[in-house]
Amino acid sequence: MKIKLVIGYWLLVIGLFFFWVSIGCTQSVSSTDLINNAKEYDGKIVVYAGEVIGDIMARGENAWINVNDNKSAIGIWTSKDLTKTISNTGSYKSKGDRVEITGVFHRTCPEHGGDLDIHAQEIRKINSGGEIPEKLNLSKRNIAFILLGVLCLTLILKQLKIK
Repeated sequence: MKIKLVIGYWLLVIGLFFFWVSIGCTQSVSSTDLINNAKEYDGKIVVYAGEVIGDIMARGENAWINVNDNKSAIGIWTSKDLTKTISNTGSYKSKGDRVEITGVFHRTCPEHGGDLDIHAQEIRKINSGGEIPEKLNLSKRNIAFILLGVLCLTLILKQLKIK
């Protein structure tokens, strides 16, 4: 009887260990994988990571965000509370926060007109974004000064030729 109890205990411990490992080691799925295998992921909980781009579009108590994983962007439907950790969104002049989304993937969401989206249950910020410093292209500046000098010289020579 004791041996059965010990074996049962160890099986429980091993089972809980594998369950814990499977939860802790969830890997992100790419937008390409989600789009190409949409039927396989439809209605399942997925983990998707990328940069928040565009605006946070509030809709009542919820919001839309777009998350780009450098391959494609996917629309994320979430509660407005989960977007509070997002401080930077990507645009021409700034890099958006990098986030990890855990939520239910919908191949054709009935709530949103049949669009492909993820309904977020959790948003975790991985990295903060920020402003992208604009770099001055020195060669273009130098060419502009040279052309300005040629234009001034041409105007001066034209004035001298007229007199």
